[in-house]
Amino acid sequence: MIALSDELLRKVQLTQLEMLVEVDKICRKCGIRYNIIAGTLLGAVRHGGYIPWDDDADVAMLRPEYEKFRTACRTELDTDRFYFQDHRNTKGYRWGYGKLRRKHTVFLREGQEHMPYEQGIFIDIFPLDGVPDNLFLRSMKNLECFCVRKILWSRVGRYSEKNFWKRAIYQILDRIPEKRVFQYYEKMIRRAGKRKTKMVRILMFPTPNRMYGYYRAWYEHSAEIVFEGVKFWGIKNYNSYLTFKFGDYKQLPPPEKRKTHPVSRLVV
Repeated sequence: MIALSDELLRKVQLTQLEMLVEVDKICRKCGIRYNIIAGTLLGAVRHGGYIPWDDDADVAMLRPEYEKFRTACRTELDTDRFYFQDHRNTKGYRWGYGKLRRKHTVFLREGQEHMPYEQGIFIDIFPLDGVPDNLFLRSMKNLECFCVRKILWSRVGRYSEKNFWKRAIYQILDRIPEKRVFQYYEKMIRRAGKRKTKMVRILMFPTPNRMYGYYRAWYEHSAEIVFEGVKFWGIKNYNSYLTFKFGDYKQLPPPEKRKTHPVSRLVV
């Protein structure tokens, strides 16, 4: 594993900032609503930019906006510097959301070195889909999401999982044809879009607090917020969102919880 020095981490952050600027440029030109979320929004509010130890950046869009963004990337993305990946355009890509990556860089997560696609420094582009407003039904949907997510993760888990029995289970799950898994995921997306619910989530990413979703209204009402000296769109009611996600978000976590992701190879 590579230990990220402060200098190297800052280079990664500034590379990701280039990608955030590119997303903002495309979305403003094409009338696409997006929000910086999670640790990126927390960093903007609490630090005015990156959380000092953070090595990723997160953008979210409601599903219709995400699909517009995918389409816009075909004509508006600066392909001399960036490329966009998701499971529909990248063979072997196993995540249920997109990544915008910087060309001529390498960011190999530990345990993912064998994945058969280009892995540059990236930011996550998350689509948000509707989930039931009823908590019990939403918890059942969460179980479904968990199962599909673990099947997709099995390509990594079969090698990286340290527990013998879990690794064996991942090896079995990895035998399920990738095409079938994504066909099922596409059906989940279509079902989620049949009616407008108050709650949404990233189907292929964990959710906090046993609520198994977020309020759609958070993502429908945005405001400009300064992040690293640049204005991006973020959730207007950030206090409610950040409290929901992080609790007392104004307090810094203890040093032992200030972690970066394990990286085996990095070229900035």
